[in-house]
Amino acid sequence: MESMAVLDSVGVGDLVLLEPLTEDTLMQNLKKRFEHQEIYTYIGNVVISLNPYQPLPIYSAKTVEEYKNCNFFAVKPHIYAIADDAYHSLKNQDKDQCILITGESGAGKTEASKLVMSYVAAVCGKGEEVNRVKEQLLQSNPVLEAFGNAKTIRNDNSSRFGKYMDIEFDFKGDPLGGVINNYLLEKSRVVHHVRGERNFHIFYQLLSGGSDQLLKQLKLERKFSLYNYLNKEPASLQGIDDAGNFKAVQDAMRGIGFTPSEMTEVLEVAAVVLKLGNLQFGEQFQAGGTQACVIQSDKVVQEICQLIHLDETVLEQALSSRTVEAHQDKVVTSLNVSQGYYVRDALAKNIYNRLFNWLINRINESIKVSIYTIGYKFSLLTLIFDICLVSSSQDNSFEQFIINYCNEKLQQIFILLTLKEEQEEYIREGITWTHVDYFDNSIICNLIEDNKSGILAMLDEECLRPGEVNEETFLNKLNQVFLKHQRYESRVTQNAKHIMDTSLPINCFRIQHYAGKVTYNVTGFIEKNNDLLFRGLSQAMWKAKHALLRSLFPEGDPPKASLKRPPTAGSQFKASVFTLMQNLYSKNPNYIRCIKPNDNKRPAVFTDGLVRAQVRYLGLLENVQVRRAGYAFRQAYEPCLERYKILCKETWPHWKGSGRDGVRSVLSSLSTDPKELAYGHTKIFIRSPSTLFDLERRRQQRVQELAALIQAAFRAWKCRKNYQEMRRSQILISAWFRGQRVRSKQTQSCICLAAFDKRILLILVERVQRRATKMIRGLGTKTYKEQLLELGMSIPVVVFKFFLLPVLWTWLGGCGRGRIL
Repeated sequence: MESMAVLDSVGVGDLVLLEPLTEDTLMQNLKKRFEHQEIYTYIGNVVISLNPYQPLPIYSAKTVEEYKNCNFFAVKPHIYAIADDAYHSLKNQDKDQCILITGESGAGKTEASKLVMSYVAAVCGKGEEVNRVKEQLLQSNPVLEAFGNAKTIRNDNSSRFGKYMDIEFDFKGDPLGGVINNYLLEKSRVVHHVRGERNFHIFYQLLSGGSDQLLKQLKLERKFSLYNYLNKEPASLQGIDDAGNFKAVQDAMRGIGFTPSEMTEVLEVAAVVLKLGNLQFGEQFQAGGTQACVIQSDKVVQEICQLIHLDETVLEQALSSRTVEAHQDKVVTSLNVSQGYYVRDALAKNIYNRLFNWLINRINESIKVSIYTIGYKFSLLTLIFDICLVSSSQDNSFEQFIINYCNEKLQQIFILLTLKEEQEEYIREGITWTHVDYFDNSIICNLIEDNKSGILAMLDEECLRPGEVNEETFLNKLNQVFLKHQRYESRVTQNAKHIMDTSLPINCFRIQHYAGKVTYNVTGFIEKNNDLLFRGLSQAMWKAKHALLRSLFPEGDPPKASLKRPPTAGSQFKASVFTLMQNLYSKNPNYIRCIKPNDNKRPAVFTDGLVRAQVRYLGLLENVQVRRAGYAFRQAYEPCLERYKILCKETWPHWKGSGRDGVRSVLSSLSTDPKELAYGHTKIFIRSPSTLFDLERRRQQRVQELAALIQAAFRAWKCRKNYQEMRRSQILISAWFRGQRVRSKQTQSCICLAAFDKRILLILVERVQRRATKMIRGLGTKTYKEQLLELGMSIPVVVFKFFLLPVLWTWLGGCGRGRIL
């Protein structure tokens, strides 16, 4: 941790520092933060995310800039922090990264994955090719959501498949491309979903947003109730614009690079799936008296065959009979009505599942990286975890069983990688590793996956063995093998232990998962594990003159046909999980644990029981205990010294030594228990949160003391400054007043003098004027010489009279207006 932002927020931002640590205090901390719209909390570098069910102003461009190149703990807990940390670890340390997003349906996994992708797209480089790759990666979301998401009771946009995305970057941190892998699409939803839920989004989007011309071309009508695979009840959702989303899906497909013909073919295949659900079967008796099914929906068959350009007879025969080949012989067996419906639904599920896989492969073709490019991988994994922890539940079937198996494996690798990461850091820092006691769920994983005596292995054995096979024989075998297993129980094992528990039905078994007990109903296990599609159906689809549909069933080509039995669904999933675990173990993992705060999708509502159950099955308390088993807190010396140097006179305000010596001086001056401390090569390790909180308490106290000193110094400086300003103002005012008084006296004197001078001058002027007039009049009686002589002697008088006198009168007039000499 590079900062104490996790302590400066509401509650405790990092549960590793929670004191005391119990399930109740953990719950109280999460609730307190949620009530203040603090939806993110850390467990070390794990992010816990509570779905707010409302838009929050914490994902703006400004927020992206705040978390860009941030120190993970230097800012408030946020999903952007883990995305930035993973991205820059990949870019700067050349380490492949993985972000694992887990949580139950409605917890916000899909939105979390989109936020991570959008953040990475925002902070990586710019450029035409880079922008093209980023746009295609982002545009994959609307397409996959339309074909892979559905409305469930818990979530209006629930991902019904697991998604693993690898994004590859070059040495500059720019995306080069990527690849998407999917796990376990819930294809059974195509043919059945409970009341209150919907089929996959694309069907409703197509019927709502498709143009009249398009629907006519696909031979569809807008009414949802006309299709058996869609609920008869109103399927529109408040706040969801199916028509608008259909346009967004089309735009996204064009952005990825789908051609118009490819887009049309995809919708034609989706229309075929819808129409298969409207096929009805009836009974007829054959010549031998045996019952056989016959298709009663001729118009539906005709429309399907027109869409895929297939002969109607071929489709009818494939749906109503089964052809078995043995050596060179072919045996055609008619199906009864129930078998006919089973085959119809199996074909619909297989077509949709293969279409979904084709879409992912087509997207991968657009976003793939050149084989000549070497880069670093950033992986984003989003998986479905709808774990039911109510032991009395009888609804958990094969799909839930293998999902919970995957969850056990992820919990196992999470603990192992967490311990491995902790141990590696201790070794790097030269700190003695402390053994950590934790629950090892290997016993549960082996119960399920053991190659010889695991549940999946015995299920495959039952599916493959000759003779009568049903769920009862499968359950009996489980009871024999696991009679004394501490994590397995059924009616038989309970009776053997003299336990009476009527909550466990006779056709169920129960596993004590690390998160709690889960009951599974074995009905349908064998059928779903076989996941067989009759060879005649594959051959019929391959005979269609529809390019896309034909490509989905390559095994229908007779030369490529194989008599070898395809692998079971369980064995395929087990292999996928094994590959996934290897992939995760080779990368630096980052975790986002999503939690649903309430079942009603309401903002600001925190249901304690629901959240507590998720905290348990996500193993959050155990995660915290592992993180703080040795030293709960560690921090590089320099930032630690920067934060706490105010507590020691030797280090405050400036320290000239090394960071390690400075931290040692600070902690020694505080008499901190040496047993609580360990000095690594680059970091200080503190064992318990109470020691850290004591440091924080002392720091806050010292900050308050320094704040008081600063405030006192500031107030004194401000008072001095105000006094000096007032003193300068007083001097200026006094000087101005004295000057004004002197100037006023001088002005009065000048005014009096001017009035006196005016009277004297008037008298003189009158005298000069009379003398000059008299002189001029006397010139007329004298000779010219005398005149000149007289005039020459009187030049000053003449000049004064004719030149200076007008100026003098003007001046005197000015004096009369109060002008001062």
